[in-house]
Amino acid sequence: MREFLEFPNLWRHCFLYLRAMKKTVSPKETFTTGTYLVLPENTNTLGNLMGGQLLNWMDVISAISAHRHSKRIVVTAAVNNVSFQHPIKLGEIVTIEAKVSRAFSSSMEVYMEVFVEDNYSGKKTKCNEAIYTFVAVDQLGNPIDVPDLVPETEEEQRRYDGALRRRQLRLILAGKMKPEEATELKALFIEPKAFQ
Repeated sequence: MREFLEFPNLWRHCFLYLRAMKKTVSPKETFTTGTYLVLPENTNTLGNLMGGQLLNWMDVISAISAHRHSKRIVVTAAVNNVSFQHPIKLGEIVTIEAKVSRAFSSSMEVYMEVFVEDNYSGKKTKCNEAIYTFVAVDQLGNPIDVPDLVPETEEEQRRYDGALRRRQLRLILAGKMKPEEATELKALFIEPKAFQ
């Protein structure tokens, strides 16, 4: 008890930590957006945004989204899927929108959409999407539990459900899960008994 009297911030940190761990979070609470102008130093010799630059921007935006969910330091664990649907040109305005799609014990999957804004009409067109995974860590870098995510819309529920299948696939490919343990993935390929 003396430690708490000598270090009043320790009390506060313990209280905030315990409160955060009991709470559930909705995807809208994790919503993060960032807007960037594609400058010459961001492009390749064809005048297109370099993929690595876009990955960096997405990493920052999705990390903020994961932090909003966990209220903890987060580290990038995986870049699960990035889809480059068409090039982004010099001078275009890029907007990245991110939300946590599911939380597991210490990890969070973040789904992102990338839009390009027409400089004249202001119309936004979706040009990329990606899924990143983050792990919340304590001050020593050890994984720490995060709050549950509660989807509120049909789209959020669809992403939430799909996140478990993506996680199982990622763990199988990394050699951290046996294929027979991936119940959600197996369910996709096994015919229901009613049809047998």
